[in-house]
Amino acid sequence: MSNPKGISNPADMLRLLDAISRERNIDRQTLVRDLELAMVTALRKHFNTLDLEEFACSIDALSGDMTLSRHGEPLEMSAASLGRIAAQTFKQVMIQKFRDDERNSIFEEFSKRMGEIVTGTAQRYEGGSLVVLIDRAEGFMPRSEQIPGEQFVAGDRVRCMILDVKDVGNQVKIVLSRGNPEFIRRLFEVEVPEVAERVIEIKAMAREPGYRTKLAVASVDNKVDPVGACVGVRGSRIKNIVDELNGEKIDIVRWNESSQILISNALKPAEVQEVSLCFELGRATVVVRDDQLSLAIGKRGQNVRLAARLTGWDVDILTPDEYTKGMETMYATVTSIEGVAETHADKLAALGMVSVFDVEEVGVETLMSELGISEDQATKMVEVASVRAKEVAAEQQKAKEEKERLAREQMDAADKLLGEDGPLAPEGEAGTEAGGQAGGESAGPAGEAAADRILGG
Repeated sequence: MSNPKGISNPADMLRLLDAISRERNIDRQTLVRDLELAMVTALRKHFNTLDLEEFACSIDALSGDMTLSRHGEPLEMSAASLGRIAAQTFKQVMIQKFRDDERNSIFEEFSKRMGEIVTGTAQRYEGGSLVVLIDRAEGFMPRSEQIPGEQFVAGDRVRCMILDVKDVGNQVKIVLSRGNPEFIRRLFEVEVPEVAERVIEIKAMAREPGYRTKLAVASVDNKVDPVGACVGVRGSRIKNIVDELNGEKIDIVRWNESSQILISNALKPAEVQEVSLCFELGRATVVVRDDQLSLAIGKRGQNVRLAARLTGWDVDILTPDEYTKGMETMYATVTSIEGVAETHADKLAALGMVSVFDVEEVGVETLMSELGISEDQATKMVEVASVRAKEVAAEQQKAKEEKERLAREQMDAADKLLGEDGPLAPEGEAGTEAGGQAGGESAGPAGEAAADRILGG
């Protein structure tokens, strides 16, 4: 209405509607209805009436001709003759309607694309959230859905997953994610055709974004190796995914219906000797050799933590000595109770209760039903196990502190010896150089040999 001449030209109006319809993905007929409604609102403003049924407007979708009526009778006036105030009303209503239509269009389109991987362009950060331009809409990636340590600058390509779409007031919020485990699943569907075709199924997944992900995969076709297909020839497929995640480690393990085998697979690359399951506590006790202990636990406990989430079991890792000592303590404790024989302890071990801590935690009712003992015996067993558990915990804490003390003493002795490394080198310029190295990153061969003697002793 701010340009009466343009609006009075039906051909120009139709071309404009077609352009808006294509660019904003809005149905053309919806735009025509919006024009009709805006014109009726402008007429009501011009004649200062509140009657909603007084005026009507009809626009021919093919020719663009506009017909106005009042109380059902033709109204002989042009849009340009409505006046400035009515024209402003028409413009405001039209703009608002177009915005509403565009919002509804975006909501409908992206609601259907939830879970889909999209590629957008980074725009800016707002309060820690990354704003990404996707097609004709802006999505945001909350800090909780970002990969830790990952930063983008304006113009960077961002590959992410549409996590959620919300209609909030007068805008549509498109929530994006790169940290969600489902993002990994979608990447595998893109890179591994067998996963997309459901020949290979991702049975379980556990992820710590930016650090490590574990997947358990199975194949419905015996001829297809699920692990090999996901890795690809010379690791080509998994490399593309790791590169997209900026080096995040991905462990692919073979799924098995047996929890014991699955837990063993999930703890790889560590070699597992034995897995004991306690269904009452949902706990798996895993025995590994001493040289495999740190590998099974992983850096900061990451490997065992992800294995626990992948399998759904609370995983406790022990060395053979720790396992044997715990079993011996449990046997000695429960058999000290009158009426409780070694066969009862054997049943406890078969049920996956391998320590006095398990006996204390499992409770009286379970002991009565599983061992067939009286309530008094079960109560006594829990009480005795509780007392012994406190003693064992104190012993373990004391042993840990002693081990840490010895380690500190060894380190202090080594540091002291390395600090006196200067006299071991020839005097003069070479001796000065050796002394300088002792205080830096390298202690020299003599200092290393001396340190080895101390640490070896």
